Amino acid sequence: MKLFIVAVGHKMPNWVDAAIQDYVKRMPKDSPIIIKELKPDINPAKEAVKILDHIPKNSYVIGLDERGKDLNTQQMSLQFSEWQQMGKDIYLIIGGADGLDLTLKESCQALWRLSSLTLPHALARLLLVEQLYRSWTILQNHPYHRE
Repeated sequence: MKLFIVAVGHKMPNWVDAAIQDYVKRMPKDSPIIIKELKPDINPAKEAVKILDHIPKNSYVIGLDERGKDLNTQQMSLQFSEWQQMGKDIYLIIGGADGLDLTLKESCQALWRLSSLTLPHALARLLLVEQLYRSWTILQNHPYHRE
């Protein structure tokens, strides 16, 4: 299983790229995180088409949206476990400044939100990568996560 983050936005600050790469390196070879950056588009419908062009059919797709399901860390680790059993690649989508187009939301198998707070794009991307890593560590009984 591969974890793809399709993120609208480019040229993240160096500190964001460095932090993300740190978590990406920690992931096991059987569950790598791969980030696909897409340039924003003024037209949300065109942006949706661009995003969908990067997602193969038969993938499991999760859109990140402010009105999506709110998960805690333990619930996310359970989702991670279910993904491993599914045997499909997972695509997590972070939209642009205007969020995800309705057509794109309707094509997702799930909609999640990372926080009730409005997050800058760079922090949303970093938070998602860190939580994916944390979910994996929980499943491995690794001491990274503490309750």
